[in-house]
Amino acid sequence: MKKKKQVKQQAKKEDKPVTLGDMLNKDLMSQLKAKQQELKEKEEKERQKQKEEAFRKKREEQRLREKNMSFEELLAQSEMDWKKFK
Repeated sequence: MKKKKQVKQQAKKEDKPVTLGDMLNKDLMSQLKAKQQELKEKEEKERQKQKEEAFRKKREEQRLREKNMSFEELLAQSEMDWKKFK
């Protein structure tokens, strides 16, 4: 009876698929995980840099648009009411 249980347990262990992590040693796996984390951080910094650049570009476009406005457009955007100062 015990032999059958032992054989079944060994068969269950052997049925488990072999993963890449099982094939590589632990030192190499830790190096790969560190590299993966480093790449994620680099990608996040690049995204942040792109966001900042887009914000700067948008702000510069707004500044140029305001610079090229006519007096009529500036007056239309103004919130001042001449009746208050009469």
